[in-house]
Amino acid sequence: MSRAFNLRMRNNEKVWDELIKVKTTGRDDSRSDQYRYPYEPTPYLVLERLANSGLLRKKDVILDYGCGKGRVDFFFSYQTRAKTIGLEYDERIYAAAIDNQKTAMSGGRVSFLMQNAEDYAVPSEVNRFYFFNPFSIEILRKVMARIIDSYYLEPRKMLLFFYYPSDEYISYLMSIDELEFMDEIDCRDLFNEDNQRERIMIFQILFYE
Repeated sequence: MSRAFNLRMRNNEKVWDELIKVKTTGRDDSRSDQYRYPYEPTPYLVLERLANSGLLRKKDVILDYGCGKGRVDFFFSYQTRAKTIGLEYDERIYAAAIDNQKTAMSGGRVSFLMQNAEDYAVPSEVNRFYFFNPFSIEILRKVMARIIDSYYLEPRKMLLFFYYPSDEYISYLMSIDELEFMDEIDCRDLFNEDNQRERIMIFQILFYE
């Protein structure tokens, strides 16, 4: 990437954090391992594109897996007025999300839980799900089972967003009977490079009224 592009992107990150009144920048891999991956916030450029897709609205409830310091949750609550729930297993990073909530413009529509994702029973009101490679396939399998269980308990239209998905993620998701690939949002142009992983893949739970 060019120096000018990197500077423009850093400025965009700073502007959004200041506008929403949070501090979410920086990578943290202090507690990452083979199952739970480092904290790295989704670039605001990507979140802007998803927010402008029309797939997230005020009536929706978004569940953010591996929420970190809460960027996804605060941004979507601010931009779309949707309610968001962030799950985080790392106590220290969870504390940073709670601190952000005290100052955030949209903090009242955001809630955080310190819990392992695979143990979380998905509430019936949740209908949107966001993933930025938070954990391994082993954990993803258990999380997807929880999501599908929630659907069968309360059938509803559910959309799942996977940013920067690995081939392993995609292969597994394509094998789930209840899941259907819906569309993708190309994000390659946002980073001035041709990285095939720079996209948001959108899946839906097959819904029968």
